[in-house]
Amino acid sequence: MVAVLVLNAGSSSLKYQVVEHDGTRHVKGLVERVDETGFPAALERMTRELDAAGLTAASLSAVGHRVVHGGPDFTEPVLLTDAVVAAVEDLARFAPLHNPPAVAGIRAAREEFPDLPHAAVFDTAFFAALPAASSTYAIDATVAAEHGIKRYGAHGTSHRYVSVAAAAFAGRSLDGLRQIVLHLGNGASAAALRSGRPLDVSMGLTPLEGLVMGTRAGDVDPGVLMHLLRAGLSVEELDDLLQHRSGLQGLAGRHDMRDLLAAIADGDDAARLALDVYAHRLRKYVGAYLAVLGGADQLIFTGGVGEHAAAVRAAAVAGLSALGLTLDAAANELATDGPREISPPGAAVQLLVVPTDEELEIARQVTALL
Repeated sequence: MVAVLVLNAGSSSLKYQVVEHDGTRHVKGLVERVDETGFPAALERMTRELDAAGLTAASLSAVGHRVVHGGPDFTEPVLLTDAVVAAVEDLARFAPLHNPPAVAGIRAAREEFPDLPHAAVFDTAFFAALPAASSTYAIDATVAAEHGIKRYGAHGTSHRYVSVAAAAFAGRSLDGLRQIVLHLGNGASAAALRSGRPLDVSMGLTPLEGLVMGTRAGDVDPGVLMHLLRAGLSVEELDDLLQHRSGLQGLAGRHDMRDLLAAIADGDDAARLALDVYAHRLRKYVGAYLAVLGGADQLIFTGGVGEHAAAVRAAAVAGLSALGLTLDAAANELATDGPREISPPGAAVQLLVVPTDEELEIARQVTALL
């Protein structure tokens, strides 16, 4: 058996799966409240689950770790050494919520499985080849170079997997295929792809830019931030505002889309406004990426919200039929497993729902690296 243990360490949880290259899964699980016990205890609990499933370190070929930000240096999967782990830790300046728990999980896992190769797969790597016109911010070039300021993107593992899966589902080659991918979850990003390669992405230097998210505002006039700093907010307070008290949470007091839609059904005006703002931003990015690509062949919804919230998908393309985006209302409401089309036959742009599988993509990339 050639299986990879895929670990996704968050600030308070550890997700894990044992996955083979062909998609065979042997075990998957989630350890919550990791912040209370630490990752070594979480890995001990995970190991007990693996043992119960008949899996030991000898059953595994490697451990693959999801890392959000690879900065300017890590543009491919990489084997983890002490020096690489230290470099990933230093990149927390770009992703202070995401990289520190990833590093803590990596260190604990290397202690738990010292005889296995460990590799990191970076969310930003897929967007390393963005054209300079889309990755460059229009600020002083010397300042940008000194501080590594550019558009790095995020959710690249998901965007890569979904773009390939969508082409396969449609029986089309990626060559020349124009795709807009909307990865919608608590974090959300949009990407414009041609031939499976990114031309643009909504997330920028950090995962704060772009679409409206569960607790993050996405695009905000930088002048707003300076205004708040001058008004007396500290950098720490501003960071908390942008990371935890914005987006759907800031607008409606709830960050879970299921709760938001339920509140709308109950007549909550703040929830309705939050969804309107969310959908308006989606349509702006879809329209912009149609321009970037010169049209599109596929618009793909993925992520927890993109895969399960029919109302959000409908709102994202409402009024865009003149641009070739037409929804089959019945197909959109039908909940099924696996990829499915939600546009009518013969539509100018094929609308698809494609479940993402970041764990499988990570396992495949780690296997290829080894």
